[in-house]
Amino acid sequence: MKPLADLRILAVEQYGAGPFGSVHLADLGAEVIKIEDPGSGGDVGRYVPPYQSGEDSLFFEVFNRNKRSIGLDLSQPADRQVFEDLVRVSDVVYSNLRGDVPAKIGITYDDLKHLNPAIVCCALTGFGMTGPRASEPGYDYILQGAAGWMDITGEPGGPPTKSGLSLVDYSGGLVAAISILAGVHAARRDGVGMDCDVSLFDTAISMLTYPAIWSLNGDFTPRRTHHSAHPSLVPFQAFQVADGWIVVASPKEKFWQRLAEVLGRPDLAEDERFRDFAGRRRNAEELLPILDGIFLTKTEKEWLAVLRAAGVPCGPVNSVAQALADEQTVARGMVVESEHPEFGTVRQVRSPVRVGTEPVEYRRAPQRNEDADYVYTEVLGYDDGQIQRLRNDERELAVNGGRSE
Repeated sequence: MKPLADLRILAVEQYGAGPFGSVHLADLGAEVIKIEDPGSGGDVGRYVPPYQSGEDSLFFEVFNRNKRSIGLDLSQPADRQVFEDLVRVSDVVYSNLRGDVPAKIGITYDDLKHLNPAIVCCALTGFGMTGPRASEPGYDYILQGAAGWMDITGEPGGPPTKSGLSLVDYSGGLVAAISILAGVHAARRDGVGMDCDVSLFDTAISMLTYPAIWSLNGDFTPRRTHHSAHPSLVPFQAFQVADGWIVVASPKEKFWQRLAEVLGRPDLAEDERFRDFAGRRRNAEELLPILDGIFLTKTEKEWLAVLRAAGVPCGPVNSVAQALADEQTVARGMVVESEHPEFGTVRQVRSPVRVGTEPVEYRRAPQRNEDADYVYTEVLGYDDGQIQRLRNDERELAVNGGRSE
């Protein structure tokens, strides 16, 4: 049995952050049923270019593999009844909406506990369900700016810079997944569910970690660093070499001593100015130009070979394509395949979450409302009459152009 085979999640989710959190749970065997609004065309991620066709995209695929989909408009009485029936037989209601929306559409614990006292309601929102910005939409780019990330990213003197990836979204999704698992554990132990109020803003602020504690308890002001250098450890940064860039780190004194030997300058490790962490940080403007000049004398391949042989932490600055083809990527099985009716064989990256030794199966992301019959019959046990009435309601809504309000 898969680790989470006994977990059912109703996911009122869309785009990136929410689906990224639940896809890891789906890979571990949880039954994730996406609730997609038929009036809006479902998850907006289905329509993200450049690789998009009809109601499918490769963007949607990577966030929604191993899930199921049913179209429900929670503002319509018949669809709301289906949703409430699902709550009765599920463990989690998971959403990523604005902070004021879960209460408005009735998917908080107080709204649903009469149906299932042990239901866990996890809301991943931009700014949380409380506070002055609760009703504002929150997107990764906005959060990277608001949480101080962009102010300390990029070259000194350059413009504020965001990460090349949506790290707030992805981190928020993982925090939501942790919250879900903790909430379900407590609900199964105590028989009582709860709300999990998870915020992208909170996530981004919490990830300030040591710059935050230094700032809160001293006079440290985080600043951008040249060549993406570590804010306090020297050398620990990107260095230009004869044919590109590499990253070299000296997070322990033994690594600095080894590095000095590899560079052919053992005297640097004995120099009073550079002998310890504090000295190298204090005298970085004298040390780093020396290292810059030495690193330019060899290629990436030459430097990585001698540095790795000496046990100095180092690595290449790969392109995305190079990273996906890296021998470690291949050895760890990080690229997996699934078959898709529109895109054929789709190759994508797998979840890094590994539990046990059983191989993970990868099923393509669902088409919109693809699993309605499964939900009606296998999950809810509806009879033919109930299903026909729901089908009639769906056709009537389609004729009337979607939702009634």
